[in-house]
Amino acid sequence: QGEENGVEDLEYLSAVEVSRLEPNINAVSALYSPSTGIVDSGALMLSYLGELESTGGILALNAPVRGVEVQDKGFRVDIGGAGSMRLDTGLLVNSTGLRMVETLENIESFPGRCIPPLYFAKGNYFALSGPAPFSHLIYPVPGVAGLGIHATLDLGGQVRFGPDVEWIDRPDYQVSGGRIDAFCEAIACYFPAIDRSRLTPDYAGVRPKLSPPDGAPSDFVIQREADHGIAGMINLLGIESPGLTASLAIAEEVHLGLGLGACQV
Repeated sequence: QGEENGVEDLEYLSAVEVSRLEPNINAVSALYSPSTGIVDSGALMLSYLGELESTGGILALNAPVRGVEVQDKGFRVDIGGAGSMRLDTGLLVNSTGLRMVETLENIESFPGRCIPPLYFAKGNYFALSGPAPFSHLIYPVPGVAGLGIHATLDLGGQVRFGPDVEWIDRPDYQVSGGRIDAFCEAIACYFPAIDRSRLTPDYAGVRPKLSPPDGAPSDFVIQREADHGIAGMINLLGIESPGLTASLAIAEEVHLGLGLGACQV
């Protein structure tokens, strides 16, 4: 999979200029980012893991946090799973994504006013079989709760369309195949030659949203001691796209928020 990484070097393109770059695209005008690219997110995660382990860190999977006791100089974390244990730590970074509310509720004496409501927005993706009709990432005008059903290219050159916004009550990673007609309608606005028979369900993800379906969009939140009153703890709440793109910048904010000074990222 890939996630985009653009910078502020956008160029305005007329309809004629768009057609020269992308003959299959129907557009009145466009913004072009010549330095935007994609990254192999799986390889990036492995790289991060290698950095962690090289400094003595450990990745523990299937280890749910059952409770956190706030102590005078740190935290005692009750960890469940097959290797259940209690871990004492001086610093705590909570980045539990879709389980952020559950985690915050399990932190002793954490103020309820600092626990935001959480909403789940599933994003479905459909893959386009056959040759790619584009050579660039294509974004329509953003929607209310997302960037619109856009076209992305993976490192192998395959095109995927998505994500849409499907509000759900609980995490669900099955692609909603019944939404294909809505996909075709949205895609046809900028790619009129879309062939429904070339679309197949690919994968789905779930975004942790901090605003409700009928609410104004909100950005993700980095909670520090000044926000919740507990020293040594940072909460990363509602981290969705561009969380991966911004992961190194977020890491630096966490480092500074814990009073560790600037870091090399």
